Amino acid sequence: MPLVTPSGLEASLDKMRAAGVPEIARENFRFYYEQVVAGESGVVSEDDIGPADDVPSAASLDSDEASEAEALGKAVVIKLNGGLGTSMGMTRAKSLLPVKDGLSFLDVTVRQVLALREHHGARLPLVLMNSFSTREDSLAALEAHPNLASDVPADFGQNQEPKLRADDLTPVQWPDDPRLEWCPPGHGDVYAALVSSGMLDALLERGYRYAFIANADNLGAVLDPRILGWFAREEMPFLMEVADRTEADRKGGHICRERASGRLLLRESAQTRDEDQDAFQDVALHRYFNTNNLWVDLETLRSVMDERGGVLGLPMIRNAKTVDPSDSGSPGVIQLETAMGAAISVFDGARAVRVGRERFAPVKTTNDLLVLRSDVYELTDDAHVVVSGRRSKGDVPFVDLDSSFFKLLPDFDARFASGPPSLVECERLVVRGDVGFGAEVVARGVVDLVNDGDGQLVVSDGAILS
Repeated sequence: MPLVTPSGLEASLDKMRAAGVPEIARENFRFYYEQVVAGESGVVSEDDIGPADDVPSAASLDSDEASEAEALGKAVVIKLNGGLGTSMGMTRAKSLLPVKDGLSFLDVTVRQVLALREHHGARLPLVLMNSFSTREDSLAALEAHPNLASDVPADFGQNQEPKLRADDLTPVQWPDDPRLEWCPPGHGDVYAALVSSGMLDALLERGYRYAFIANADNLGAVLDPRILGWFAREEMPFLMEVADRTEADRKGGHICRERASGRLLLRESAQTRDEDQDAFQDVALHRYFNTNNLWVDLETLRSVMDERGGVLGLPMIRNAKTVDPSDSGSPGVIQLETAMGAAISVFDGARAVRVGRERFAPVKTTNDLLVLRSDVYELTDDAHVVVSGRRSKGDVPFVDLDSSFFKLLPDFDARFASGPPSLVECERLVVRGDVGFGAEVVARGVVDLVNDGDGQLVVSDGAILS
């Protein structure tokens, strides 16, 4: 337990106030700071939960065109757009990265929304939750899509909070780069930010009730009218889309049920005790992971936020880092974060629905980016990103590129300067060492490329690897 300085909380609140952080965001920070001081860790014990097995499948839902059309008239798409893609060496909004047929994440998302509008005759706004780092570039990019304009603002801002010194919980000082003194409160901030920005009121005043919220880098997250219609008919306050966990997902968050209350919970790895890690990673026990595709009844959100004074009270995630993420020798800090999916435990009657893997295609690494840019995925006329019909199993290949040469986007792009290889017939592509790829390279089956030499190995144009 750190040595707590009594002035730590007030110093943090003063810093937030001076930076113009809204009162609701400050009260949320106060709530979690006081939890830390009280010794709360946010840990969810395996002894207190059980598996969540009774999850209906979206494929089994009935379609009701009348209720779907009515709900679509009250729906809004909200995309979390605060990320910079720093893990890939980016310094601007990740959603502006070209990912398919020369289009960015944002371009594809806009096309998806416009296609839904045209097909269903719905007004359907697209609203971005931007950070101060992504707002300017993202709004400039939207100017290329003037037909996207709606009757609500195009974006609202994510809040920020100070990083806390791990030794005394005071706001860290870092004169070398004062921007590193701040961090986002996690994507669970979306609820407070909707209120503090005035966006929630603006949506409700214009008759919007149902929000589909998803990450900007997940092009599989397209508003599904059938799920929306079911969500509205059942009068749910909150719905989470979940998918089957595989071994590749074992370290990611999963849903479960709290034994005492029967409520659904979302447990992240940072909320898991060391002795529970085996159970946490048991994909047969905890079968479903959170896709971060969420449905929220905005009227219920407004009611609950009013009742709780703007503090939803999501489970806390205490994230230990260094003030400069690129310098392991810089002072240790604590970031107080929440996950937006954790709201499943807050709303009475919140539910989950099982969806196919095609609704979860995020790009977290250049491995993911290579698969998305390749012929494994196709872009349909209505801007859905789907696995190619030439993939016999409908799955995607496993790709593992040497992080020493491919992790950062400039290095990655330089090694695929002539475009990605064909992967539609590939099951596994592993690259070790410095390898460059020529034009129209084809990878089939299981491919392991190893370059032990000092120079770069270049795969020639038109080569077939198998």
